[in-house]
Amino acid sequence: MRRDTFLKSLAAMAAAGVLPAQAADINLKMMIPANPGGGWDGTGRALGKAMQDAGALSTVQYENKGGAAGAIGLAQFVNGSKGDPNTLMVMGAVMIGGIITGKPPVSLSAATPVARLTSEYNVFVVPVDSPFKTLKDVVEAVKKDPGSVKWGGGSRGSTEHIAAAMLAREIGVDATKINYVPFRGGGEAIAAILGGNVSVGGSSYSEFQQYIDSGKMRPICATSPTRLKIAPTVPTMKELGYNVEIGNWRGVYGAPGITPAQRKALTDLLQKTVKSKGWAEALEKNGWTDAWLAGPAFDEFVEREFASLRVTMVKAGMI
Repeated sequence: MRRDTFLKSLAAMAAAGVLPAQAADINLKMMIPANPGGGWDGTGRALGKAMQDAGALSTVQYENKGGAAGAIGLAQFVNGSKGDPNTLMVMGAVMIGGIITGKPPVSLSAATPVARLTSEYNVFVVPVDSPFKTLKDVVEAVKKDPGSVKWGGGSRGSTEHIAAAMLAREIGVDATKINYVPFRGGGEAIAAILGGNVSVGGSSYSEFQQYIDSGKMRPICATSPTRLKIAPTVPTMKELGYNVEIGNWRGVYGAPGITPAQRKALTDLLQKTVKSKGWAEALEKNGWTDAWLAGPAFDEFVEREFASLRVTMVKAGMI
């Protein structure tokens, strides 16, 4: 075979993904602004693994820093990674909600938007030995005494916190009387649910799935408009008669002060990753929906999310 023909064939095979990917010489640092075991942690580590499997980088260093809906990790990321083109921070709707309610000193606008990755809806669960068998049981208890039901989930301002407040509004209960217990990570929330330290827990179905499958938790409802593909037997709040629908999404930001070219390089790296087999497998395994959005469209989306969540929180009586 002629050399030029061989090189063209080699290039075609590489483009088609026939050849094994060769890792780029990039050592990425991933800030996960939550404790281990939760949605941000799972997303960050799944993303890092998919990046490596796709040959987009050579190594990934993860750092968990939980608290205040990601605001503590955000502050460390902003102050410690200025101008570093090889750093990413996982973020999403929970961080925006936390910023609205907590008003932290460091703004999300200090970092560099890169891309939205996934979207999903939450489910609420109870321990298998709970006296609450259905959402109706929970609602009746909340009506009698709002403080008697402990809701466990992510930080204040998280989508599960907002959903609980929206439900309170639906049943005529003051949302400020809801007994919501925030946790810094999914692992802590799961332990609290299994230990009976909270009455009802909220998060993504994938975080609870192993405990549901093993019979330790019982799902009672989802915050989606229709039943989840990953959990077809779980009714939605809407079909149970409560007009509560709220989605969650996750994305990544880059360091403050990186150049437009460096931002584009990160975007290209992520775009390569989200088209990979490894990322497709992560989406399927966790029940995540691909929600890729980058560039100016992502910037505008985040601005709209701040406005939209603020309105939702005001209507729910949270702020």
